[in-house]
Amino acid sequence: MRHNKKNNHLSRTSAHRGAMLSNMATSLIMHKRIFTTVPKAKELRKFVEPIITKSKDDTTASRRIVFSMLQNKFAVTELFQNVSQKVADRPGGYTRIIKTGYRLGDNAAMCFIELVDYNENMLGDGGAKKAKTRRSRRKATGAATDTTTTAATTTTDSKAKEPKKAAKKEEVKKAEEVKVEETTEVKDTKEVKTSETPVAEETATQEETQIVEEASAEGEGLKD
Repeated sequence: MRHNKKNNHLSRTSAHRGAMLSNMATSLIMHKRIFTTVPKAKELRKFVEPIITKSKDDTTASRRIVFSMLQNKFAVTELFQNVSQKVADRPGGYTRIIKTGYRLGDNAAMCFIELVDYNENMLGDGGAKKAKTRRSRRKATGAATDTTTTAATTTTDSKAKEPKKAAKKEEVKKAEEVKVEETTEVKDTKEVKTSETPVAEETATQEETQIVEEASAEGEGLKD
């Protein structure tokens, strides 16, 4: 039975496991992201996060404690100079595990483990957090009534605009009809004038012929 044995031994002895986690923590601090299996990443997270918390207190004692765990002075200087400044406002949770699938061959679950504050893409997505607001029933009902009133006003406006549009269309049609009637009247007057001129000419010619005939008849009467 495994009572009270919560740590994963990773099929290694204590010394081997400690050396492996120390090397992985050094690589994570120097490169900010490493690629490993999921069980190792979970054990590394428990190992490296207390070290990062210790680096927030930049004292000789904390540097000595961290160096005793990492055994790498370059990683210690990087941790205390750069990483501690980057995670100063974060109260824990410095690492993120991103699963990438399964390894070809032994089908082991693989993942990335990275420092959260060094992934700018993820920070850009979650940086702008929305402010939490409480919604009361009164506000909700008020918003609903506002929406209904706006919808009603829009419908009434549209209904009011429809007869205006119809009246405008009727006015345009009437104006067009008046124009057509005026043009037809002008044409009729022109036709009447043209028809009246030959009639007047015919009457004048007839009167002249009558006068000539009367004059000839009178001349003949005088001769007799």
